[in-house]
Order: sequence, then structure tokens, then C-alpha cells
Amino acid sequence: MSSENSTDGNDMGDGDEQTMEVWDAVVVGAGPAGASAAYAAAVAGRRVLILEKAELPRYKTCGGGIIGPSRDSLPPGFELPLKDRINAVTFSLNGKYTRTRRSKSMLFGLINRPEFDAQLVEHAQKAGAELRTGTTVSRVEQHGSVVPDRRTVAVVLQDGETVLARAVIGADGSASRIGAHVGVKLDQVDLGLEAEIPVPQAVADDWRGRVLIDWGPMPGSYGWVFPKDDTLTVGVISARGEGAATKRYLEDFIGRLGLAGFEPAISSGHLTRCRADDSPLSRGRVLVCGDAAGLLEPWTREGISFALRSGRLAGEWAVRISEAHDAVDARRQALNYAFAIKAGLGVEMAVGKSMLTLFERKPGLLHAALTGFRPAWNAFARITRGSSTLGELVRTHPMAGRALSRLDR
Repeated sequence: MSSENSTDGNDMGDGDEQTMEVWDAVVVGAGPAGASAAYAAAVAGRRVLILEKAELPRYKTCGGGIIGPSRDSLPPGFELPLKDRINAVTFSLNGKYTRTRRSKSMLFGLINRPEFDAQLVEHAQKAGAELRTGTTVSRVEQHGSVVPDRRTVAVVLQDGETVLARAVIGADGSASRIGAHVGVKLDQVDLGLEAEIPVPQAVADDWRGRVLIDWGPMPGSYGWVFPKDDTLTVGVISARGEGAATKRYLEDFIGRLGLAGFEPAISSGHLTRCRADDSPLSRGRVLVCGDAAGLLEPWTREGISFALRSGRLAGEWAVRISEAHDAVDARRQALNYAFAIKAGLGVEMAVGKSMLTLFERKPGLLHAALTGFRPAWNAFARITRGSSTLGELVRTHPMAGRALSRLDR
């Protein structure tokens, strides 16, 4: 391991020689991306510290859909705390032309983020990672007086404390401070609004095993109803800058569903941010993953599977960076991490952007395909189950790829 204490005797700011612990990897953020990264590095035998500003468990604005790629990326032995198993989807076009499609097997599962995230962190801890909550990171530094040597990154906390690491992973969400350090550039920002609505048993029973997806009134917008025991998660999302219209859409959506008479337990909002194609994924010994890197599917804005998959890759490559003895080797490993992300998740994002363009221009066409064209529904089912991805479908169906390319132009 490369977790030896620093004994260089460098001036750390007070004129005294200090011996400070150096972690192999420090992960900033304890969401799915951070927990996945911490698990991957810890299970490889490295000393890992997770820094989280909130106390766990904590609420996150999120539909909580767990599709196949998410299930496939969970640690061994992880038992999903599912609130429902979905085998039917009702589609509507701004409240009209409603049709329900059903599957004989489960399409995806639904979870509540507080317990899901906490359980992921517990798995990382069981693998050996340490957790500090209530800890806000102010900045990271890779040069200067607080950095004892060129193999070390300084993570400066809000209270002034400095934590040292051989590698740092930024998984601190869509407003990431680590992302700002790396220089993450954004190509798409959307506003999601959500209400957690407790409902009577009769209403909950009517939704069990089924979700609703409504293609919304603004370009690129849609709404959803996800049932979780006695609560319905109802939300909408659209491009940032349409705040008033997005709020009206949610209110109209809830009213149209006959849910306006039930008081939400939680009402919240959240910005999702999607990276530009040339956005960096690293700087020196610092990597970013998940929302902090702007990694999510641009059309559906699905982020959990992207967080879990990019987090695992970040943890694996952070291990290699922690072992790098010079900047050249660290840079090589960081570039390999970026290549791994772009070769997999990057391909899915590119197809997702084309799908978003199609959806913005012709939502009715997409609705008609999913509700009336069996191959389109079968493709949707394969993607949600995890037996295929958007990228794989385009590769294996050249006609679909050519059609998307023409529409994108």
C-alpha cells in the first residue's frame, strides 16, 4: 500500500515539522458515485476516506429508478431495498393518448435514495473505507505550502483542517467543488421538481407495479409517477430557464392525476447538469465521476447507473494513480480513466443526446413508437432490464443509427 505517513518535514503553515497521515484515496461525496468509488478502491486493499457534508441517511431529489445497468454495478451481496418492482409503464402525451404497455418480467425497481445511499456506504465501509460525515470540503490543492510533495493532494476542509491523499475522487454532486477544480464544462442543465405524496392504500394499490411517463408540454420535458409503498414520487423535468412553466407543469400534472388533494411530505427541486463532449474528467491526481463530472443520460436524465458505473471506474483508476510515482505516470492513468469513461458511458451519452433532439422536435413520434410499435417497446424494455444499452441498440440496428443521425441534423 502507498499509505505511509508523510515525514518530509515540510512547512505546513505553522513553522513546525508535522507528520500527517496520507490516505491512498479521499472520496468527496457519499452518494452512489462516491460510495461505488470508495468500495472499488477499498476492496483493492487501499486506505480510503469518504468525506460527506451531510449526515446519513439524507434525502435526495430523485425518482429512484434502478434499471439493469445499476443492478449490475452493485457490490457483491448487495440486496436492493426495493419499494416496488415495475412490470408495466403507462405512457401519455401531455395527458392525452394514454396507453399502458406490460412486461412478463420486471423492467426495473424503485428505491428511496436515503436508505439506498446509506446501504452503499455501509458496503464501502465493510470493504475497509472510513467515513466522516458533517464535513464540508472547501477546496483541493495540488501545489503550494499545504502540499508536502508532488505525489500528494491536499483536501482543505471548511474548518481549516487539511487531509492528504495520493488520489482524490470528486463525487460531490452536480454543484461540485471538485468539478470546478478539474474544470468540468456543462452542455445541458435541466430543472427537476418533485413531490413525495403519501396516499391512501386504495390509491397505492392502483399504482402498484406500474409507473407513468408523461411527455410534457415544453420541448424535452416529461413527468413521472413512481410508486413506493404508500407514497407516490411525482416529478417533472425540463430545461433550466423555464422555471415558472416547469412549476405549472408539475401542478397541472398532479391535478390531472387526481392527487391535488393529498399533501406532499416533501417538495423539492434539483438541477441536473450534463457534461460537454470536451469536458475534462481529471486534473493531476484528482478525478471526477457521477454528477460531479456531468455524467448522466441526456434524454431521460437518468443518473444512478452513470454514478455507479463511473464511480467504480474512478475507484479502480484512483488505485493506479495512488501508486504513480511522478506526474507523468499519474497523468497516464488519469487519461486511461477518461478513455474508459468515454468508450462506455460516453457512447451512451452521445446516443442519448440524439434521442433528446428527436424528443424535443417530435415527442408525438416517440410516443407513437413506444405505444404502437412493438420493436420500440421491446428496445425500451431491454434497456431498462439491462440486457442492452442505447449505444448497443444503435450499433446492432444500423437503420436506427442512420435515422437518428438524419434527425439530429
